[in-house]
Amino acid sequence: MRLLAELDRRLDELDAAVSQAAENHPQARLLMTQPGVGPITSLAFVLTIGDVSRFKHSGQVASYVGLIPREHSSGGKQRLGSISKQGNRFLRQLLVEAAQSVTRLDEGFRKQYAARCHHKPKGVAKVAAARKLAVRLYWMLRQNVGYPEIALIESSPRVPLTGGSHVVTLNERSRIQQ
Repeated sequence: MRLLAELDRRLDELDAAVSQAAENHPQARLLMTQPGVGPITSLAFVLTIGDVSRFKHSGQVASYVGLIPREHSSGGKQRLGSISKQGNRFLRQLLVEAAQSVTRLDEGFRKQYAARCHHKPKGVAKVAAARKLAVRLYWMLRQNVGYPEIALIESSPRVPLTGGSHVVTLNERSRIQQ
């Protein structure tokens, strides 16, 4: 019992150290505004991804983390398999766990997760939610906006700009709303 108590004390110290490091890191603090994302996930995401400007689009982040399907194509047929599992295994695990919390706390995530669960296995729906969470965290860092702003931007309808077929992007919507 003493050993268990000592291990609990050490874990509490480590949890406090991670929380302090996340609070001191401005980008990790920004990501913690997303409900369901705690200090460990936010700090791991920021430190693993590094400078977000090196990724041109969110698909590259999902690929970097390993949350995209493998592709086996031949003879004009495209066959998609399970996730590629490239990248940091620990971050991928944290994103899947955080995505489960986010689906409980965020209405938009919950609806998409529930819709996927109706026609796909739950594991597939969890990974899809993790990919969506990784993309959202990427955009939060890229735009330097917290959860309330990014949720507002995501929920606004995508309407073409006047007189053209150009669809307003996430970056343009945030500038328009300001």
